[in-house]
Amino acid sequence: MELITLFNPILTLLVLLFVVPKMYNALIILVWQPFVLTRRFKKQGITGPKYRFLYGNIDEINKMRRESLVSFLDQNSNDIFPRIFPHYQKWMSLYGETFLYWNGTEPMLCISDHELVKQILSSKSGFFVKSKIRPELFKLVGMKGLAFVEGVDWVRHRRILNPAFSIDRLKIMTKVMVECTLRILDEWSNVKRDQKMEMTREYRRLTADIIATAAFGSSYNDGIEVFRTQEELKKCCVSCLTNVYIPGTQYLPTPSNIRIWKLDRKIKNSVKKIVDSRLQSKQDYGDDLLGIMLKSCESRNERKLSIEEIIDECKTFFFGGYETNSNLLTWTTMLLSLHQDWQEKLRDEGFKECGKDKTPDSDTFSKLKLMNMVFLESLRLYGPVSFFSRDAAKDLTLGHLKIPKGTTIFFPLMKMHCDKAIWGSDADKFNPMRFENGVSRAAKHPNALLAFSMGPRVCIGQNFAMMEAKIVLTMILQRFRLSLSSEYKHAPVDHLTLTPQYGLPVMLQPL
Repeated sequence: MELITLFNPILTLLVLLFVVPKMYNALIILVWQPFVLTRRFKKQGITGPKYRFLYGNIDEINKMRRESLVSFLDQNSNDIFPRIFPHYQKWMSLYGETFLYWNGTEPMLCISDHELVKQILSSKSGFFVKSKIRPELFKLVGMKGLAFVEGVDWVRHRRILNPAFSIDRLKIMTKVMVECTLRILDEWSNVKRDQKMEMTREYRRLTADIIATAAFGSSYNDGIEVFRTQEELKKCCVSCLTNVYIPGTQYLPTPSNIRIWKLDRKIKNSVKKIVDSRLQSKQDYGDDLLGIMLKSCESRNERKLSIEEIIDECKTFFFGGYETNSNLLTWTTMLLSLHQDWQEKLRDEGFKECGKDKTPDSDTFSKLKLMNMVFLESLRLYGPVSFFSRDAAKDLTLGHLKIPKGTTIFFPLMKMHCDKAIWGSDADKFNPMRFENGVSRAAKHPNALLAFSMGPRVCIGQNFAMMEAKIVLTMILQRFRLSLSSEYKHAPVDHLTLTPQYGLPVMLQPL
């Protein structure tokens, strides 16, 4: 009895020692930090929607986004920002273009000043790091892939991967891109006059085949499980993003988490199968992206990747290689279907440089100036990535702003790409001629177009993406005239990347 009496105070003390610090930390995160940061920014003239306990502004965001997705836009309207980000549109009108809002308990500072964004993206100080993302997204694109590693790990990954995207390597991949495109065009060759085609689906099939073959030496059939599973996992991630994130909940056996765990295992097994197949069949592993990564794995110096890192890099490039590229082709096709004059200009340019029947090669595409201008304008108006963000790794000063450590800085690219003060009065119009003298002279700021980011972390695959897009579109225009189906509903939506909510039905007319 005396032992039990002695034990109870000790147990109580241990519980208090564990619980009290946790409660204190929770109080700091949920109440004190939002109060302090709101006051610090208010002193600098920066305000925003009021913080609400635990949820921040998530409920407001979800409500406005649900309401915006009910309506459609006019087909000729490129003013899509209010539909994609209605909350930013409202808050900018109330608080100005720089404002503070709350993603749960996470402070978000929205900045659309091009010069400040340039400073952040160009910085090599290490003070602006890639933003923290939900654990579900790591399972989709790989936590140890190039997109999210930092510091010396990022340098190591980038140096290993750079040769896979060199100009010489791109010329070799051009042949693969052409062969993949020919395969799908052979399927289209049986279409009847003015037959409807769902281009979003077709472009995903094609870009998936290209990235699987060109980068991983497999094929669409070998990579089909990866692509299908990533599509399912993407849907899970999109639905999770509308909920407040509470650390630790990703380990709870909820129906959503169980589904995500199963899909994650499935992706890893599918990717590992491709990796193992290369390890067993090729002594030198080849010189494509997968081969270069596997060679580094056996390197005796510090520039090497582990098998776990290789699997995550594969997930990164599988997703990035087909998701963003297919959306670039989709929106460019939509624009050309609306602007038949530009479609004819590109067709004439293609006929002039490579003929009506000749298969284009790598030398052809450097001559397609008009097509390059059209893709740049498409990226400006309908860039696959709608925003960038960075976290402040320490208290710092940016221009006239003092930004506390832990603040997420959000750049609304879609708004910045249609800023009339930078792009001119026709900023919301389709006008590829603005790029006639190059990207740096297309607007009042030389770095106004940020579709591939800029600075040290500029997209490693941008030349691959542009080459692929030019090949596919040139070969399609050699064979077909494109026009929008009457069933098309202009309803862009941001599901990690910018996609048509109801697809892109297009009428194909063989030439």
